[in-house]
Amino acid sequence: MQAQTISIIVPAWNESALLAGTLQSIGEGCRNLTCQTGMRTQLIVVDDGSRDSTAELAVPYADLILRQPARRGKGAALRLGWRAASGEVVVFLDADLGSSAKHWPDLIQPLLEGECDMTVAKLPQASRKGGFGLVRGAAARGVRWLSGFRSQAPLSGQRAVRSEILHRSRGRYDGFGVEVGLLIDAVKMGYRVQELEVPLYHRETGRNWSGWWHRGKQLAAVSRTLWACWRKPVC
Repeated sequence: MQAQTISIIVPAWNESALLAGTLQSIGEGCRNLTCQTGMRTQLIVVDDGSRDSTAELAVPYADLILRQPARRGKGAALRLGWRAASGEVVVFLDADLGSSAKHWPDLIQPLLEGECDMTVAKLPQASRKGGFGLVRGAAARGVRWLSGFRSQAPLSGQRAVRSEILHRSRGRYDGFGVEVGLLIDAVKMGYRVQELEVPLYHRETGRNWSGWWHRGKQLAAVSRTLWACWRKPVC
């Protein structure tokens, strides 16, 4: 696959603490990629209705900043970003990756070499105990049931995908279920998906009220997405 432009989309909501470091490291990866391959990169930050200085902090780093007037969720933010993207390959990265974001080019190598059409990052093991794997397990079982694909990282927000898949999937999913829905659609449409280990690290949620609340919302979103994939399959 001869991609000329790679678009990187970073959805962000109240990420002023970590966003600048993440974008700086993404930029480092962009410069290395351009030097090695000559490919162009486009960095898009989507501010999902933040109430802090998220958008302002992105100005020195982003090629394009899109702002939503109110929070609409991750799925809507990603959809807004990829519709504005010009790249043949689109990379989705979370805003809290920090210095590890410089490794993002590892995600696109299999696509450029024609090995697959979508890559999903399997992140290193967390440094502290989080949940009990309920959400990930439910997502993995749902993906396997609906598409036949055995996924080890169905919830990973770090992935690279041919833009053609995004247009064919039509951005049908919202919230934290967007990655699961996109994975199922890609497999059902006959695209090749590869999961690979990439040294990306993001904020960990612990076994506290905030962590349980996040995982509860995630489980609800994933359940809605699996239901939608079953009721109205992409093909």
